Amino acid sequence: MMYPAAMWKPLKDATVQCCLCAHACVIRPGKKGQCGVRSNHDGALFTETYHAAAALNLDPVEKKPLHHFLPGSATLSLGTMGCNMRCDFCQNYSLSAPPRTGKPITGQSIPPAMLVAEALRCGAKSISYTYSEPTVFFELMQDTARLAADNGLLNIMVSNGFQSTDCLNALNGLIHACNIDLKAFSDVFYKERCGARLLPVLENLRHIRRMGWWLEVTTLLIPDANDTDAEIRAMATFIHDELGSDVPWHISRFHPAHKMLSTPPTTAVQLEQAWQIGKDTGLHYVYIGNLHGHPSEHTSCPSCGNIVVRRTGYKTTVSGIPACSKCGVLIPGIWNSPPGSGKA
Repeated sequence: MMYPAAMWKPLKDATVQCCLCAHACVIRPGKKGQCGVRSNHDGALFTETYHAAAALNLDPVEKKPLHHFLPGSATLSLGTMGCNMRCDFCQNYSLSAPPRTGKPITGQSIPPAMLVAEALRCGAKSISYTYSEPTVFFELMQDTARLAADNGLLNIMVSNGFQSTDCLNALNGLIHACNIDLKAFSDVFYKERCGARLLPVLENLRHIRRMGWWLEVTTLLIPDANDTDAEIRAMATFIHDELGSDVPWHISRFHPAHKMLSTPPTTAVQLEQAWQIGKDTGLHYVYIGNLHGHPSEHTSCPSCGNIVVRRTGYKTTVSGIPACSKCGVLIPGIWNSPPGSGKA
């Protein structure tokens, strides 16, 4: 079902330019953008994802992953089909990939009011726009986020960070926290493995920090692809110098998927080496993901090393704003507060 798209401009001969993401696709009549879900019909751009929720689940917020945002709470997680990247290693390719190959876009029509009502019924504290790439269902995300905020819910975006600046600005005041993938620190990697570019992601990370959203960053560590010490150090240095030493960095274990089925999983040793580089670079909060039970799941005081927040898998127990019991250092985050407050 078609729905009028936002963020586009008309060009000559009924051609349009989509302004939603960094691809800035120029789309001729009858054609679609690179995401496969935004199409030009007689000189106007439409989205095919507004009435097509393809995944809806109640998740622990730690699964996003977010470790410093409403820990221990549930978040209603929403996703549609489609993505503006084509990552060879995509863990959710059954959702992201089909529209680019011309396959039908499927999903249920669940209006924003129903999504918000479901989140409230389930006792969720937030709604997460996740699973595929929320940029490609911007209209549904924006409308839902407005209504969610009006009803006391917070909004989370889990994204590859390839939006346009205008897209981020349009969400400012609606999104309270995000986890952004920093997939590598090589433009060649982004072009060859993801069909995208590194620079827009870096600038968007900076812009998100300027806007004041709570930000956490995730890197999927892939053997022989983005795991050299030099590249890991470059990512850690960017986060430290450009985003801040208190921005949590999740280094996640790769499992063979999609077009990289022959690549082995990341070993614990590789993950621990990357974790150490992050800590040596000066990052205060570095976590290893997809390796449940590892000590790095806990949040430790950056001053004295005392464990302040303990986690077991996706389970976290914390009350109020956590502070080190030994030296009193407060841990930054949004712990249990309404929009606009609660940052330590």
